[in-house]
Amino acid sequence: TGKKQEFHYAGGIESFVEHLNKNKTPIHKKPIYVVREKDGVIVEIALQYNDGYAEMIYTFANNINTKEGGTHLSGFKAALTRTSNSYASSSGLLKNGKGGISGDDIREGLTAVVSVKLPDPQFEGQTKMKLGNTEVKGLVESIVNDALGAYFEENPSIAKKIVEKAIQASRARDAARKARELTRRKGALEDTGLPGKLADCSEKDPSQSEIFIVEGDSAGGSAKQGRDRRTQAILPLRGKILNVEKARFDKMLSSEEIRIMITALGTGIGHDDFDISKIRYHKIVIMTDADVDGAHIRTLLLTFFFRQMPEVIENGYLYIAQPPLFRVKKGKREKYIQNEAELQDMLFEIAIEDVQLNIGGKELRGKTLLPVLRRIASYEKLIDWYIRRRKDPGVLGYILKKNISRDFFKKKENLFDLIEILKRRFNDIRASDVFYDEEHESYSVQLRRHNFRINLDYNFISTPEYKELGELYKVIRELGEPPYKIRVKNEEKEFYESRQLFDYIMSVTKKGISIQRYKGLGEMNPRQLWETTMDAEKRTLLKVTIDDSVLANEIFTTLMGDQVEPRKEFIMKRALEAQNIDV
Repeated sequence: TGKKQEFHYAGGIESFVEHLNKNKTPIHKKPIYVVREKDGVIVEIALQYNDGYAEMIYTFANNINTKEGGTHLSGFKAALTRTSNSYASSSGLLKNGKGGISGDDIREGLTAVVSVKLPDPQFEGQTKMKLGNTEVKGLVESIVNDALGAYFEENPSIAKKIVEKAIQASRARDAARKARELTRRKGALEDTGLPGKLADCSEKDPSQSEIFIVEGDSAGGSAKQGRDRRTQAILPLRGKILNVEKARFDKMLSSEEIRIMITALGTGIGHDDFDISKIRYHKIVIMTDADVDGAHIRTLLLTFFFRQMPEVIENGYLYIAQPPLFRVKKGKREKYIQNEAELQDMLFEIAIEDVQLNIGGKELRGKTLLPVLRRIASYEKLIDWYIRRRKDPGVLGYILKKNISRDFFKKKENLFDLIEILKRRFNDIRASDVFYDEEHESYSVQLRRHNFRINLDYNFISTPEYKELGELYKVIRELGEPPYKIRVKNEEKEFYESRQLFDYIMSVTKKGISIQRYKGLGEMNPRQLWETTMDAEKRTLLKVTIDDSVLANEIFTTLMGDQVEPRKEFIMKRALEAQNIDV
């Protein structure tokens, strides 16, 4: 691909924990770090608390990610609970010395990595990703008890913050207990007051049942009318649901929309009550509008499932509906189109019926014209990509024409000559001083024209995007030099730029065609919604999977967390990629 990723161990698991917490607010600056060897087993642990509510623990055995945990995780949890309760009791933080703090409460806002190295690891579980060595639990528990107890004694202010956070979580858990009871499934929802909100299906076998979580009552009404009542349930949600990334468990359960959703799914919620085997549907389909609000609601729902019901994703039960973006009508025929690329390809298919193109004496028509149109479209799309990055298309076109290679930048004189040629061609262009790039042993210059800017150097022409653009430019030029002569029916035109040619073909092709861009599900009637989005024979569903849980956690924290700057940086970095933004 031309792109490169670097993996390193600088700082070890301490740095990894800091990285996991980078967009959160830690309640103590440095991670607590423990490394000990006992009976031939090396135990290494790093942990740091943040002011959030999610628990995030990664475990490893001999550098293998034990996704299902095991005895090392059990030992760590037991020691953490015991040491925290012991400190809370001895320091008088527990009122009247009554009760204790549960492990769940102590782990709220915890980010930790638990790594063990042992001579003969035994792996269990369906995926062999659970450590089974019984002796490891006691070893880890003993080491963490001693090390964490000593750390708390030496750092009482940090210990107090950690324990007080756990006590607050415990109080919130008590407040949430009543709310949680309301979400527990009772039979087929007969006593929940939900039938008016949830249009359930008649099928009781979860593997044959699916539920559509639909944005808005209007689209929900259309979905209820258009569905297959035997296997498809509809749950309309009114407005944006609570952002669970910023809410404690008790506040989350006070949200009516979330309570209704939990009850409809039937699994319960929380460590004690969640049971994936009780899920009522093996397909949970998020169906929202194609606009900004729809994307936000979809992200809120994905955040909820990622943080509160990850097993739903792990079992492959979560999907995203793909309603059409366009309806194209020509005469009495109509077709629903999923995205911009599909629409463009359809227009090309229509164009080759009437268009004849002559380049360099070669005549192209019908099926021979189709790949040419696709290449021109790809080329212009990449040019647009560069323009959004404030790269001058005129300068870019000239550089492509000259077929500049990396060796070009080895000689300073080459850049001086190029600058002079560009200044004659574009009288308003400005150039910086030519400077030396030691890393690549080459020269570099920055060119400016209007609001455009190009750092013309070794790196610029080494990117995958520039290489692809160069290949497309070469293919188009091999067809022949301009002018491009085009005949559409009885009308002839001549163009010298591929952009003008492309725009003209698109404009004449769209004549007599009605293109409707959908922004909301409510714009479709029940029949259209069924045919395009809900009919299992025709629809497209995207299955939600997590290939990289660390990256997924980072993205959800960035987009949905309290820290504004990382979110702003994320959006600004990707804003140039965005198309079809609703303003």
